[in-house]
Amino acid sequence: MSTGWIIALIVIVAAVLLVAAALTLRSRGAQRGPGLKRRFGPEYDRALARHDGDAKAAERELAERVERHGSLRERPLEPAERERFEARWTAAQERFVDSPHEAVAEADRLLAELAGARGFPDGGQYEEQLAALSVHHAHHVNGYRRVHRVSRAYMTGAQDGGAGTEEMREAMVEARALFDELMRPARHNGGEHRVGVGGGERRAHARGQHAPWAFNRHHPKES
Repeated sequence: MSTGWIIALIVIVAAVLLVAAALTLRSRGAQRGPGLKRRFGPEYDRALARHDGDAKAAERELAERVERHGSLRERPLEPAERERFEARWTAAQERFVDSPHEAVAEADRLLAELAGARGFPDGGQYEEQLAALSVHHAHHVNGYRRVHRVSRAYMTGAQDGGAGTEEMREAMVEARALFDELMRPARHNGGEHRVGVGGGERRAHARGQHAPWAFNRHHPKES
């Protein structure tokens, strides 16, 4: 092979590598900025606030979550598991009337166990479990964060950690939205997880499922 052909071949290979690199960078860029904001919704805003408005740092954190947990596929629940979880949530909801702290603590435990049963990291790794849930259920995960915060404060002797009965009720209502999401069968389209996007509550309500705010007709006793 002549020197000219060798040089031409090197140039072609270099051009191909440059195009591949550009496409890779473009693909990664699509996962950041507007793409991450659409995917994470309110979680994007929380990450932004946590990083004092530094969008690059917030997007780096969220992109790392997607890299760690984006390929997770939720395990379906057995009918008996589903019944047990539903019964436990109903009992916690009823307990809220007389013992809101205990009800919130049970909701915290229940969400951790339910997420673990669906294939998310074990509830003993709360931060990692929350991160994984935020990738797949970004629009509903804050309810879990709220009941966990109140529950931890109460369990460590800080009573309600500044949360009044109304705040605890709102935390339970918000947590119910995540509970409903995790109880719903996972759906995939082209390998991409499709649950946890806005409008899930409306679809659930239309099918006659439990609305997450169903128990706010009760007026719990102040404790």
